[in-house]
Amino acid sequence: MSPNRTASNSNCPESAKNEDSKDSGQSFFNVLVLGLGNILLSDEGVGVKAVEELQNRYDCSDAVEIVDGGTMGIELLPYFEERSHILIIDAVKSGCEPGTITRIEDPPAYFSSKTSPHQIGLADVMGVAVITDIMPQNITLFGIEPKQFSTTLFGIEPKQFSTSLSLSTEVARNLSRLVDLVIAELKIIGIKVQAKEN
Repeated sequence: MSPNRTASNSNCPESAKNEDSKDSGQSFFNVLVLGLGNILLSDEGVGVKAVEELQNRYDCSDAVEIVDGGTMGIELLPYFEERSHILIIDAVKSGCEPGTITRIEDPPAYFSSKTSPHQIGLADVMGVAVITDIMPQNITLFGIEPKQFSTTLFGIEPKQFSTSLSLSTEVARNLSRLVDLVIAELKIIGIKVQAKEN
């Protein structure tokens, strides 16, 4: 099964800026926006739902590829090649209140903790990308604290686990803001983004 393709580490507080935009001139850009998660497991599907909303609300330039990575693992490796930037969207357990948005500038270090089953696969992808020297220099994770999470292996109580197609109220409330922060990041990079007409 293939992913669906289309044309300062801050702990709890949000941080949607990158002070030094590293490139100018859109011809240098090859940006991947990667949404991760399992939509059958409530808040774990937030990354996938975020890229869906992004596509519904915005048109991005050809310099951006938006990918629904689902729960894929090593199959994602080809998507990392020759990228100038990668923006990952996923559920992130940071110990903050559900719905809190976090921006992490060192996702390989974060994912080394392997906080969910699909992130174990992503950690492996990043490891291979480093070894094969295809890891982009600019890689950022936009995460949102889940209320519902699918495993008890990391000290999460079973009552927090939900099998559902719907996001929790706390996460759903901030989904649009999460998308807005990713769009803001694309604009900072220098990508042309156009809101779609309703």
